[in-house]
Amino acid sequence: MSTTQGGRTKLGRRRRPPRDEAGTMTLISHLKELRNRIAVALLFILIATAISFWWYEHGLGTFIRAPYCDLPENLRYSDSEGGCGLLVTDVFGGALIRLKISFIAGIVLSAPFWLWQVWGFLTPGLKSNEKRYGVGFVVAASALFALGAVLAYISLAAGLRLLLGLAGDGVVVALTAQDYIGFVISLLLAFGVSFEVPLIAVALNLIGVLSYAVLAKSRRWIYFLTIVFAAFITPTQDPFTMLLMALPMCVLFEVAIQIARVVDKRRAKRDALAGFHDLDDDEASPLDATPSRLDEPTGTRG
Repeated sequence: MSTTQGGRTKLGRRRRPPRDEAGTMTLISHLKELRNRIAVALLFILIATAISFWWYEHGLGTFIRAPYCDLPENLRYSDSEGGCGLLVTDVFGGALIRLKISFIAGIVLSAPFWLWQVWGFLTPGLKSNEKRYGVGFVVAASALFALGAVLAYISLAAGLRLLLGLAGDGVVVALTAQDYIGFVISLLLAFGVSFEVPLIAVALNLIGVLSYAVLAKSRRWIYFLTIVFAAFITPTQDPFTMLLMALPMCVLFEVAIQIARVVDKRRAKRDALAGFHDLDDDEASPLDATPSRLDEPTGTRG
């Protein structure tokens, strides 16, 4: 397409400036890039939310209510026919609950797409050999969030049984939809976000901010703080849910430490080879002048 003066096309649109090979961007360019990435991420979330809004009547609502409805009848509200239900105390309560569930489900379903936008915004600040980790980052982040949400859903019934059972006999437990949905969402998000923390440690190691030596030296503190973190962040505050979060996180942190060990070894080898490649053809390579230990003689010739 031919252009006119001022860098405009014949259609009147301004031509996009060529990409800087050095990867440098002005502050305005960074802000525009951030705006575009946020807009695309919100578009994916909006589409996934609309799909979840339709899905609510086709199984999503039943799936959310299942941990509560599977409780014994003395721990939940049931009608004369034994049916399970949640209470709505205002006119707009049902609509707001459906919108909230659809929005949270939309965020989860569209996670690979908006995580890719996050990685795309961070990529210009990385080296070329670090950019290839983008797909792995998105896949790992999505898988870890899903794993945390699954474990939270598994622990939900046990946590409700423990907490509601503390009310004792003679107390009718009738949860409102707002309280129950808020509790479920907070639990799912707590588990999902917590399982992303070890991945952050891997990402910091890949970009050279956090070394294996620091992680290995702080291993005991990492495990201790993980247990403390799980005790505070779990909404149920019961030991079962806390351990269900803390133990997998400790395993994931150990995996992250071992990944950092492998990455640092490869980085050290690459840096050592780079020192030889930078030498001129007529320049001698650096040698280690430290004397080595000689082997003891095994015998003498006759």
